[in-house]
Amino acid sequence: MSLQQKIDRITDILRRDDGISGAMHYTEQTSWVLFLKFLDDYEAEKEDEAILSGKPYQPVLDEEHRWSNWACPKTPDGKLDINRVRTGDDLTDYVNKELFPYLKNFANATSADPKSFTYKIGGIFQYLDNKVASGHTLREVLDIIDTLNFQSSDEMFELSLVYEGLLQNMGDAGGYAGEFYTPRAVVRAMVKVLDPRPGQTIYDAAAGSCGFLVEVFDHLKANKSQLTTEQWDFIQHDTFFGFEKTSLAYVMGMMNMILHGIESPNLFRGNTLTQNIRDIQEKDRYDIILANPPFGGKEKSQIQQNFPIQSNATELLFMQHFMKTLKTGGKAAIVIPEGVLFQTNSAFKQVKQELLENFNLHTILSLPAGVFLPYSGVKTNVLFFERSGGTSDVWYYECEPEQKLTKNKPITDAHLAEFVELYNSRTTTDRSWTVSASKLGEDYDLSAKNPAKQKDTVHLAPNDILKQIRIKEQQVAGLLDEIEQLLAET
Repeated sequence: MSLQQKIDRITDILRRDDGISGAMHYTEQTSWVLFLKFLDDYEAEKEDEAILSGKPYQPVLDEEHRWSNWACPKTPDGKLDINRVRTGDDLTDYVNKELFPYLKNFANATSADPKSFTYKIGGIFQYLDNKVASGHTLREVLDIIDTLNFQSSDEMFELSLVYEGLLQNMGDAGGYAGEFYTPRAVVRAMVKVLDPRPGQTIYDAAAGSCGFLVEVFDHLKANKSQLTTEQWDFIQHDTFFGFEKTSLAYVMGMMNMILHGIESPNLFRGNTLTQNIRDIQEKDRYDIILANPPFGGKEKSQIQQNFPIQSNATELLFMQHFMKTLKTGGKAAIVIPEGVLFQTNSAFKQVKQELLENFNLHTILSLPAGVFLPYSGVKTNVLFFERSGGTSDVWYYECEPEQKLTKNKPITDAHLAEFVELYNSRTTTDRSWTVSASKLGEDYDLSAKNPAKQKDTVHLAPNDILKQIRIKEQQVAGLLDEIEQLLAET
């Protein structure tokens, strides 16, 4: 049975449980069980490495609360120890009254280093609870998860793919796709063209399930054999930073990063927009920013006070935050709704003026309608900019699949392959063109208007216009006569 089949089997089991209602619940519950099995394998691997190196290793979990003791204890010959294994009420009582309180307390320990793996575990379980009502149901789930081996690189890779699918299903069920899942083809294209390097810091102020941060990690890990020990340590502990407002997305994001192999992600729970951007200094900034911030939301006036250009539109507040938190020479790629490009009221105009005058907005990727269906029909674009002086030219690329995008026909890597190929050269094609910043006008309308599609307007003389109107009136009158005759004959 493949890992995907095992996860599907767990989903079927959880659907029968009285405490589970929908994909959001079974994804959340599958996640914490997966994570604890992963943690047990991680601890075992670290202990083996310590023995080989002759260095001591202090396990994160004490013996009583390790998977191999409470979840699936074994006999000396490796079989499930039926004399020690818990099930039914005994299992749920232990999980609810002993295991979860023990794990939650990790984040409250006064000696815990916020960067430590121990603290991260506490941060995860601080916002989690066991919702599986039946201990017999939970027993079935534990027995399946116990067959997984997270010390296998192949199984870990498969797990990362399966987990992405779980997060996507979570977004599908709750209508929170933007919160839990940005289409991976879009994420991969954004990461490929920015091409993050070891030693750079990566930031997402609306992290959700951390898809951007995970993709950057995979991008950096592809050349792991060429990395120094110092570079790899920096990647593990000091590269990835993010904020997430909602507790469930924060938990999913933290687990997503750890399950992908990031030992100490710097993910924090909180509303990014409560930070006064006037207080941000160069030391607080990041080399690369990748994000798909929430848009269409409204923020109260108290939050708006944190921004020089006040607006209740969250997309404008996040744009100001991203501009302020980008390092000198840094690069950003931000998903924004189409409205940001063409709206010209005071706040929208001021933000775009700031962006064009003080940043190099060199590229706008116009995404096709339907990228976020069925969760949102809003058309989106990706802004690529750098903190390296003002904008001189903007290169546009219009992604246009031959077939309309739907839930069952989503955007793919192939749809964005040409964009990725042309990004550095900024070549002009039927789908791409360059506009001088000086021609954008005083309203700073950044709408993507493909010149290859623009048709010359034919201006008719007034008499010719009147003739066309009379011809159309005669055609309408003739159709009305025919309808009237048909009605008379019936």
